[in-house]
Amino acid sequence: MLRMNNISITDILELPVQERIRLVELIWDSVAAIPEAVKVSPALKAELETRLAEFEANPEAGYSWDQVKSRLKDGSWRSA
Repeated sequence: MLRMNNISITDILELPVQERIRLVELIWDSVAAIPEAVKVSPALKAELETRLAEFEANPEAGYSWDQVKSRLKDGSWRSA
C-alpha cells in the first residue's frame, strides 16, 4: 500500500507514470466510496434527469459503444 505523509506536488510529479496512475485510482476509489459527499447542483441534476428520461423513452437513439470507439479512432467525430 502506498503511504504518503506531507508529500508535495513536486514529489508526486516525480513518481513514475504507473505510480501516478495508481495514486489517481486510489483517490478516485476513495471519492466513489462516499458518493453522497459529491454535491450535484440543481441544474446538473435536472439535466441528468432530462437525459435519463430521453434515454428511457428512446434507448435506441444515439450511438453504440462500438460506434463511439470507431469514430474516436478514425477522427470522424470531428465532422459531426
